[in-house]
Amino acid sequence: MGAVTHLSTLLPSTTPTDLWIGTHLRPARSGATFGVHNPATEEVIATVADAGVEDALDALAAATQAQQAWAEVAPREKSRLLSEVFHAVQEHREDFARIMTLEMGKPLVESRGEVDYPNEYFRWFAEEAVRWPGRFQQAPSGSGSILVTRTPVGPVLAITPWNFPLAMATRKIAPALAAGCPILVKPATETPLTLLFLGKILSEVLPEEYSGLVSILPTTKASEVSSALMADSRLRKVTFTGSTPVGKELVRQSADNLLRHSMELGGNAPFVVAEDADMDLAIQAAMQAKMRNGGEACIAANRFIVHEAIAEEFGQRLSAEMGKIRCGNGLDEGVTLGPMITRKQRDKIASLVDEAVEQGAQVVMGGNKPEGRGWFYPATVLVNVPEGARILREEIFGPVATITTCENLEEGVARANDTEFGLAAYGFSSSLDGARYLAQNLRAGMVGINRGAISDPAAPFGGIKQSGFGREGGTEGIEAYLDTRYIAL
Repeated sequence: MGAVTHLSTLLPSTTPTDLWIGTHLRPARSGATFGVHNPATEEVIATVADAGVEDALDALAAATQAQQAWAEVAPREKSRLLSEVFHAVQEHREDFARIMTLEMGKPLVESRGEVDYPNEYFRWFAEEAVRWPGRFQQAPSGSGSILVTRTPVGPVLAITPWNFPLAMATRKIAPALAAGCPILVKPATETPLTLLFLGKILSEVLPEEYSGLVSILPTTKASEVSSALMADSRLRKVTFTGSTPVGKELVRQSADNLLRHSMELGGNAPFVVAEDADMDLAIQAAMQAKMRNGGEACIAANRFIVHEAIAEEFGQRLSAEMGKIRCGNGLDEGVTLGPMITRKQRDKIASLVDEAVEQGAQVVMGGNKPEGRGWFYPATVLVNVPEGARILREEIFGPVATITTCENLEEGVARANDTEFGLAAYGFSSSLDGARYLAQNLRAGMVGINRGAISDPAAPFGGIKQSGFGREGGTEGIEAYLDTRYIAL
């Protein structure tokens, strides 16, 4: 395994720890490595290769070499290979789940769900691979014909976050391959092992003649590596999931080469509950929208805006449900909330809560940073949160629910929209008029009406305003990796 110095016995023994340059596993040219921690124990569970600029350019060269041959592969064959990847990932479901729990912290039951959901992107885009859009028509002038086709955009750089290490990658890798594009993936330094294991699956399924199609490049030198790649004219697209400031910087860095972009950035999702909402449904959905992945999700409900007539009941019932959550090591039976990803993230959440309390918010439950090992933070409910509190303006990314009130639906929607972000929003009303009002007026790229779970591989995922642009999933997902070509006949 090259420069590897450590691999925990808790991990599957076949977990790779070197770089994938296409289908070839190798250490970093410099020999550099970095440690991966288990956030539940703070222990180093693996040492992985630390890619540098030379490694990244090697991967880009391999991608460029594979580009033309892969673009010429019949759509049906691309579809078959993506279907094989889907089945291979499913066969290794438990391995993936264990790796994710160890490096990211989420409970095993959630990790298994993350294998199932993101793997559906391979199945969806296996089907989309044979359905590229195009058209043929006579020119209105009658002087000839218009043929519109699609061609692969070219080599892609994907930069993925730590919160859903498999899901955030498969919804980039699958459409890129379906569209005929090779892709270089830079996983988050906190969670590289999941993608290195996916690289193993891909290397076993994809034919050797296309060996440069997918490279996995863990690195602690993210800025240096991404800058070098984006300065190279062979790279044609950047797709990123992460914070808004980093997304803006990537757009700036890639401007000289006019790269295509897909930017799925920060969120501050409101959860508006009308007076006539079905309370049972709203509470069930609130638990989904807030506590999935421990709240470490870009579409997690950040602000609960509840009609004043039902706010007290809503707060009591939500607190009762959150009180059933068991916090602990994700490998332990019965645990439903794991640790936060890093000490820094845990401390940020604690700071947001403490500051809100100092400004007048009341803690209904939780709110105390536990002692001992592991970066844990308890499920927490705050009520009477003042409008100016930072916790209402920033993405919490943790298991904290903030509840404020509104006098009517119009006020609730206005406050929901009072944010620079626009990724996801949730609205609850039992009346058709209320549901329609929420659907039409909540300003976000994705809106859930009487639903707490909105992600689907067949649907376009993405935001507006400071939450980015471009869509992943759905028929729109493959178009992000295709150029439009007009041919006059």
